[in-house]
Amino acid sequence: MRDAAGRSVPRNREPKEQPMSPQERWKKKTFVGKPRYALQDVKEPNLYREYFSYRDVPRIPFDWHRVPMELPDDIYITDTTFRDGQQAREPFTPQQIADLYTFLHRLGGRSGLVRQCEFFLYTQRDRDAVDKCRALGFEYPEITGWIRANANDFKYVKEMELSETGILTSVSDYHIFHKLKWTRAQALDNYLAIVKAALAAEVIPRCHFEDITRADIYGFVLPFAQALRELADEARCKIKVRLCDTLGFGIPYAEAAVPRSVPKLVWLFHNEAGFPSDWLEWHGHNDFHKAHINSATAWLYGCAGINSTMLGIGERTGNSPLEALVIEYLGLKGPDANIDTTVITEIAEYFQRELDMDIPANQPLVGSEFNTTRAGIHVDGVLKDEEIYNIFDTARLLNRPLGVIISDKTGVAGIAYWVNNYLKLHGDQAVSKRHPGVEAIHAWIMEQYAQGRTTSISHEEMLEQARRHLPQLFRSELEDVRARALKECEKILQWVSENRKIISLDPEVIQPVIEQIVNENPFIQRMYVTDAKGMQITDNATDDSLRKLYIEDKDMKGTDKSDRPWIRKTLAKKQLHISDFYTSKITHKLCFSAGVPVLDYKDQLVGVVGADLNFEELARDIEQQKIVEPLPVVKPVGRPKRALSAYYTTAHRV
Repeated sequence: MRDAAGRSVPRNREPKEQPMSPQERWKKKTFVGKPRYALQDVKEPNLYREYFSYRDVPRIPFDWHRVPMELPDDIYITDTTFRDGQQAREPFTPQQIADLYTFLHRLGGRSGLVRQCEFFLYTQRDRDAVDKCRALGFEYPEITGWIRANANDFKYVKEMELSETGILTSVSDYHIFHKLKWTRAQALDNYLAIVKAALAAEVIPRCHFEDITRADIYGFVLPFAQALRELADEARCKIKVRLCDTLGFGIPYAEAAVPRSVPKLVWLFHNEAGFPSDWLEWHGHNDFHKAHINSATAWLYGCAGINSTMLGIGERTGNSPLEALVIEYLGLKGPDANIDTTVITEIAEYFQRELDMDIPANQPLVGSEFNTTRAGIHVDGVLKDEEIYNIFDTARLLNRPLGVIISDKTGVAGIAYWVNNYLKLHGDQAVSKRHPGVEAIHAWIMEQYAQGRTTSISHEEMLEQARRHLPQLFRSELEDVRARALKECEKILQWVSENRKIISLDPEVIQPVIEQIVNENPFIQRMYVTDAKGMQITDNATDDSLRKLYIEDKDMKGTDKSDRPWIRKTLAKKQLHISDFYTSKITHKLCFSAGVPVLDYKDQLVGVVGADLNFEELARDIEQQKIVEPLPVVKPVGRPKRALSAYYTTAHRV
């Protein structure tokens, strides 16, 4: 086996050394005995036109020499979502950054897997974001800065009292000659000056070797790296290097030649420049679909840190995706109880919900369809054993159960799987693909496409068909939720009917009470009070957006409600009456209505409290155990408590 220079190297790694003292450890890291590379201060830039003609697709050079893999014992991830990722989109707010920073901590910060993240420091908004994240008190990810190689920029690092900062140190002649308008000697002097300023301020400098995969490795990169290593020895302080594959030209092949070979770049920094693994970091871009594989390759060949962004966002085609690196790490190192992979799904949901980001449906690990199948033959396999077509237990590791997209290609097996998965039916409870109801749903689906449909069947449509053709699966579930909903509803309405202000039947006194109760209980769509004849005496207590709709429907104060079954039967029997479900004309949602008698101190009926209740909202609150009780009301003195029993009508509102 040979190294990048063609020299023979041993195949076997050295045995693990015994623990060393800090002094011995530094001596071990010291840059001694390495070949010296002199700066080649050329007059004309080396643009590697034999590889990068610009007119054609860049060529991949090979020298056919291999370098050995050397996966570090401690590998980790750093994040640049708030720097490189933010350059590709509208700026995050400080609160959004704090939210995302918390996700980073929960995902891998407890173990130090996600070890650092970097921030812009130029605006007050940037610095406010840093302060918000600091206030959370997390050890990891460590907060670091990013500046240009400019002494004026360094003041922000000192003001924010950061212990480490990235410094933009472009190394290709494309940047040095064409962008910065410097010579190589000027670039080296300017870069070293800002690094010395960082060391003098006791800040760890992290030099970002921008565009390294188009740089002159032996004429500028290694001379610069060796100069940094000597500075580190003099100051006895770590100096980090980030290898930046700015345009994604990096290649994961060990036999490829520099500057494009990722294995050789990492090997050269180890063996020619003397940089330990934990001083090195890889930063990749995805212009040639190699961001992730190049990052994994950098790990394998001795680079401890890999820079990433959430969901791979970043300039142009983006960066190495954080979530992919977490999964790669677990594949290389094995399970880690301190890493919560379900946070990956939470991050994706946050980007969609709070940042209005469209994630491609087929994006690995986070897309809406990354673990779904459309093909009926695949679904048939899944029914027999989920492992056949799922990458791992996505329900456990990502909180994303295997899914099925329903179309004309799905078949009866896919429909059966959808029903069983949606309703969580297992074993003997599971529906067979041969069930008549499943076949009826399949027939409906095929008819849809026979009529020219081109879109997939939505979950809402599938649910509607399942309720129609497999009603036995829903009855017990619906009745259970309904019973619990009615119990909560009865309790609240009883409190209302016993309120002194309601019993007064004074509309001006009643109105604030029912308005407050509606505000306290969002599942109450509307509440009102009638007199003993069923005439509505109060305004509708409801959301402002619905008030106008009720008026347009002529359903308001002064109208006769005695024709409503839940009001009429309450007036007749002085009992709580609750209607069957119906679709509200106002909200178009599943609702039911209730009437509860208002009795005076002699148990004489003086009116009715009417309420329209949003069943979906109430059921959701019950499931989440978040029912909020209204404010306590004073019981009328000297009056026995009444137990209201619900009498259910089957009336449907038209």
